[in-house]
Amino acid sequence: MVMFVVSLVVARILTPAEIGIYSIAIVLVNIAHVFREFGVSSYLQRADRLTKPQVRSALGVAYAITWTVAVLVWLASDWVAGWFGYPEIGPVLRILAVSFLFIPFSAVALALLTREFDAKKLAISTAVGTVAYSATAIGLALVGYGAASLAWANLANVVSTGFAYIWLRPLHMAYLPRFRETRDILRFGSGALLTNLVHAGNNALPDLILGKIGSARQVGLLSRANSTVSIFMYVAGSAITFGSQTYLAKAHHAGESLEPLLHRAIGLVTAIGWPLLAVTMIVAEDMVVGLYGETWLAAAPAIAPLALMAAIDLTFHYHTAAFNAVGRPYLSSMPLLGTALFRIGLGLVLWNGDIVSFGWAMMLATLASSSVWLILQRRHLGCGTLSFARLLLPSAVVAVVCAGVAYVSQLAIAQLGIGWPIVRLLVLGVPVTACWLAMLRILRHPLFDEVAMLAGKLGIPLRPYASEMQA
Repeated sequence: MVMFVVSLVVARILTPAEIGIYSIAIVLVNIAHVFREFGVSSYLQRADRLTKPQVRSALGVAYAITWTVAVLVWLASDWVAGWFGYPEIGPVLRILAVSFLFIPFSAVALALLTREFDAKKLAISTAVGTVAYSATAIGLALVGYGAASLAWANLANVVSTGFAYIWLRPLHMAYLPRFRETRDILRFGSGALLTNLVHAGNNALPDLILGKIGSARQVGLLSRANSTVSIFMYVAGSAITFGSQTYLAKAHHAGESLEPLLHRAIGLVTAIGWPLLAVTMIVAEDMVVGLYGETWLAAAPAIAPLALMAAIDLTFHYHTAAFNAVGRPYLSSMPLLGTALFRIGLGLVLWNGDIVSFGWAMMLATLASSSVWLILQRRHLGCGTLSFARLLLPSAVVAVVCAGVAYVSQLAIAQLGIGWPIVRLLVLGVPVTACWLAMLRILRHPLFDEVAMLAGKLGIPLRPYASEMQA
């Protein structure tokens, strides 16, 4: 949440072109991160039993690969900058390459804390990194460092988090690498590498394609539009994904079916995410202006296709973790590869010079590959297509009704003459939230009981539906 707020502040300091420069650089570095990670974190999280020699071996693999990637990124920085036609990309890439030197230790420590579900220590380390990132990003942006301010902030985050992990000392943590017993790690990593590489490349394609056929400014605008539709993941992402892979892996090792676990998780997350995305489409302009300022208003028209794309992605949010849990990490690469190919083709064919057409191309590419996810989940996770559709129907109904209420409320609020977008959004949030709760209650959605229990802890009287049934 803090990082999202920082992004709002930085967006009011930097220009769309400067944000676009950093976006191009960071998506390229994210691809490099796939080789750097090589499935080490996933291996540590899903291992049935874990010993310190295994951790040392994982650390050895991480150091060897990460430092090699760091050198390659540094050497390629000027060539990449020349290919895109923006010299500013070079220095940003070199700063990000330096951060690779400090990542292996942090990545292994993070995986071990996640494996142990140690939320307290994870929260502390995250807070330390967030403070360092925030102070560096805002401070350097204010004094004119431009896109490089975000790269320096990333480096500050990595270094400060690494020091925090030394103090927190995760269980089984090792400090010296070892290069024996790496066969299992490399075997699992090679399977995870393809999926992670395709996933990172798929995520990077919009910025890379638009950076080449469009402009850095358009990349910046698309980035803000995407950030707007990703608010739910910014705020709740770590909470809804925390320990999911470890939890699913333990269920698999115990011989349990993953279908009920996945169905419940997806049902809950879409009941929150889909209505929020639907309302975001309705109030796109107010959200963009209220969050980032008038400078970014041109990003608003691209929110509708990107919101639909995010809704599709949210549907299959836990599938990669599930495939990793059952020891088949390569399966996720299939639909992601299809999405990547469709993005390239549709992005070039439908491009008419504006980010709206590009956004629709990205959405259609995601939709086209969703059938592959459905086939894979039926064959390897035991999740039937019809039962999956029935599970999603209540979330879809809630989203449609909330969007309708948002549209009508927006028209009514416009008659009041409220000038500030943020105030209009706050006023609109009251009827939309009431509608959301009412629909969950009417449809007897399992999320209603979760919300009621949370409300009870906060002293808000909201009786769970289950308790009424028992009465």
